[in-house]
Amino acid sequence: MLSEAPVRHPRTPASTTPAAVKNHPKALQFPIFIPLFVADFRKGGALRKRGAEIIPIEPDTGHAVGGIFLSMLLASAARGAHHAQFPFCHPITRRQTTERSDMFQVQFITHYTETISYPQSARIALEGGCRWIQLRMKDATDEEVEPVAREVQALCRDFNAYFVLDDRVELAKRLHTDGVHLGRLDMPVDEARTYLGPEFIIGGTANTFEDILRLHRAGADYIGCGPFRYTTTKKNLAPILGLEGYTRMLAQMDEAEINLPVVGIGGIGADDIPALRATGLNGIALSGSILRAEDPVREMERIIRLTQQ
Repeated sequence: MLSEAPVRHPRTPASTTPAAVKNHPKALQFPIFIPLFVADFRKGGALRKRGAEIIPIEPDTGHAVGGIFLSMLLASAARGAHHAQFPFCHPITRRQTTERSDMFQVQFITHYTETISYPQSARIALEGGCRWIQLRMKDATDEEVEPVAREVQALCRDFNAYFVLDDRVELAKRLHTDGVHLGRLDMPVDEARTYLGPEFIIGGTANTFEDILRLHRAGADYIGCGPFRYTTTKKNLAPILGLEGYTRMLAQMDEAEINLPVVGIGGIGADDIPALRATGLNGIALSGSILRAEDPVREMERIIRLTQQ
C-alpha cells in the first residue's frame, strides 16, 4: 500500500514574464486542458507579476482571463519570443493562480494493442479531453514513424492539442511539431536546442536528481521523471521511484533552486493521482492504464476530472 506523502505545492519558475498570448484559436476554443501552465488573455493586455498572481494590465475591452503562464515558458523565456506565442492555455481565474496544487496536467503517450493503433490511441486520449500528446514509437524507423506522426499531428490540430515527438529530433523539425521529448540515451538536450532553436519545447527524462541537474543545465523546458512503478509500456526500466522518490527529488530541486516543471511517469493510474499531486509534481504522463480500461475514452475523461478537482 502506498504511503501518503506530505502536501507540496508545484514549483513555478521565477523568470521575467513574456508578453501575453493574444487571440490564439487554441486558447479560445479549448479551456479544459493544456500541458503545464499559461495565462489566457482573450482580449490581450500585458502582464505583470505580483506575488503568486499574474495580473493583466491595460487590457483591451472585454474579458481578460488571468492565469499562470506555462511554467516551461517562464523558465525558457530568455531563449526567444516564440515560446511566448505557444497557446498552452488553461483559462483559470486570478484567484486560482495562488492555488498551485490545483494546476495538475496530463500528457498521453501513444501506445498500441492488438486492436488499437498509435493514431487510434491518440484519438482516444483527445476525445477524452487530453490536450498534450506524445508520439512514442521507439522500435520503429523514421520512415515508419513519419506517416504515423503526420496522422497524429493532424488529429492534434483538429482537437487544438499539443503534439510532441519522442526522440526523432530531425523529424520533429521537418514536421514542425510543438516539441520533442528526449530520453536519457537520445540526443542531448543542449544539442537538440542548438538544432531546433528556441521555438521548440524540449522535455527530458530523469530518474535521479543528477539527471534533473544535467537537464536543467542543458536547458530542458520540463522533466518527465520516473518510473513511478513497474510498467510494461517501456523496456529497460530504470529503478522505481515511488512517492518517496518523487518527494526526495523535489526537495532536492527546491534546495538547488531548480524550478523546472516535473511530470511523473510510469505505471500511473487514476487512483494514484491524489498522492502524486501531494508530492508537488506538476502533472503526470500515462498510457497503458487508459488503453487497458473497459472504456478508454471515459477513463481519460475520469483522469482529467480527477486532475482538476
